[in-house]
Amino acid sequence: MSATMAHPRTVEGTVFYARDTGRVETFHANDLSLDTVQKDAHTVPIIDARTLAQAPQLDVNGFELFTMLTAVTDWRDAERASAIHPDEIAAFVKRITGADEVLVAGPPILRWGERSPEAGTRHNSYAARLVHSDSYFSAAEQQSTDSNPHPDRTVKRCAHHNIWRAFSGPPIDVPLTICDATTVKDEDVIEASAAFDVDGKVTWRLPSMNFIYSPRHRWYFFSDMTPDDVLVFKRWDTDSAVARYVPHTAFTDPSVGSDSEPRASVEMRTLAYWYE
Repeated sequence: MSATMAHPRTVEGTVFYARDTGRVETFHANDLSLDTVQKDAHTVPIIDARTLAQAPQLDVNGFELFTMLTAVTDWRDAERASAIHPDEIAAFVKRITGADEVLVAGPPILRWGERSPEAGTRHNSYAARLVHSDSYFSAAEQQSTDSNPHPDRTVKRCAHHNIWRAFSGPPIDVPLTICDATTVKDEDVIEASAAFDVDGKVTWRLPSMNFIYSPRHRWYFFSDMTPDDVLVFKRWDTDSAVARYVPHTAFTDPSVGSDSEPRASVEMRTLAYWYE
């Protein structure tokens, strides 16, 4: 084990940055053929964070792995999962962050790797192959204000988190990879438009972050995630003294064979508030 910790395991994966065209380009949740973002493919080393001597930390690196048990037994049962899981998530995020209040933003989002026949069968159910973060600076600040469950109280801090779980179990052919926040600068961000489309028509847009390539970026993933593991990462944080956001994307793990079960994952989004 000590030798592994001294020399972390690394795989090579292709990630898709965006080219800066000088315009606000669009990527779509469902009909990917409508995208106007110009992808910029780079094959990068991706470090298996399980083999690090010191595990990444949420407020330092922008992401952290936790164990989180759940009473949900069938993620495809949307009605039951939506009835059970938001309260579980709110309690979990409150515990790991120490926040005063946690708001869950929407129901569980299910996604599948491209080898799965379920990919694209539900709204927003493709694995995200573009390096991004969910909300652009202005949109994140506006969400923090608009979503405040106690507008009569003064907010000291608001942090937006994603909680990602692979319920297909290991090995994961299309895992999530996260870029260490300490290697990312605001100058790497370009504004994009995340379009939520139904039958070719856009029903809602969100100003989002895309990223241009930088050789300083360091990418990580966690191998062999079980259904009890959750990867928590930052979408935004109003506290500039900590990690504020992280680029992230799906990638194909070249060490996982094509005979493995295709990736199936569930994602939840939260906003955590601290008050004076």
